Amino acid sequence: MTDDSPILTTREGHVGIITINRPKTLNALDIPTLLKLEAALGELEADDGVRVIVVTGAGDRAFVAGGDIADLDSRQGLAHYLEFAEVVHRCFRRFEDCDKPTIAAVNGWALGGGTELLLSLDLRIAADTARFGLPEITLGLFPGAGGTQRILRQIPPCRAKEIIFTGDQFSADEAVAWGLANRVVPKADLMAETMATAEKIAAKSPLILKLIKRTLRQGQEMPLGAALAYEQAMIGLVLDSQDAHEGCRAFLEKRKAAFTGR
Repeated sequence: MTDDSPILTTREGHVGIITINRPKTLNALDIPTLLKLEAALGELEADDGVRVIVVTGAGDRAFVAGGDIADLDSRQGLAHYLEFAEVVHRCFRRFEDCDKPTIAAVNGWALGGGTELLLSLDLRIAADTARFGLPEITLGLFPGAGGTQRILRQIPPCRAKEIIFTGDQFSADEAVAWGLANRVVPKADLMAETMATAEKIAAKSPLILKLIKRTLRQGQEMPLGAALAYEQAMIGLVLDSQDAHEGCRAFLEKRKAAFTGR
């Protein structure tokens, strides 16, 4: 993709990097950007050499500062439901269902759709200058890209409701304290720290990571009894893999495991 594309993809070793590249609009999400974001994810998912996917924003100010407000103001309900809402929900669900681990490198404002996007990613590493929030209520709206549902499933409901009802922004430190981010790092170190985490994960078996993600994702939506039975079945699948036995033998032989994804 060219540097003027709204989405850039690069690869460093086994790590694919998606950059939302609309710094003049603070990386706001519109339909063309979402479609290209979804396509970029599909390309990295299909690349067997990519084991971890990092998502970040271009420029110094924003991860994603939200949606295009003028575009939202131009819409009526049914058109919005059938157009933007359909695309954004499908795109974020694709990230949530991705078999490869995903990491948000939150380099600035993650507001509205920005917070909703990172809620669909597995890990979130934030620069110390990052700001989060779901400010839709201040526009007479509410989070409509999965935010009302995902945040309730990730932090205590009373905290989630306060975030949505007030529309207040909050800091990276607060995001970590509330369980919405993994850790805060100095802004200058954000990509180095994110890549170090991504590379640590990428050194693991891509097959086992896939099966872990499926076990976590599917089990979360089941009653405990069914989830435990599902886990029992999935660990049986793991023990049919070459990587499981390679890992055990490497431990016994006191050497580093060489995982192949089989």
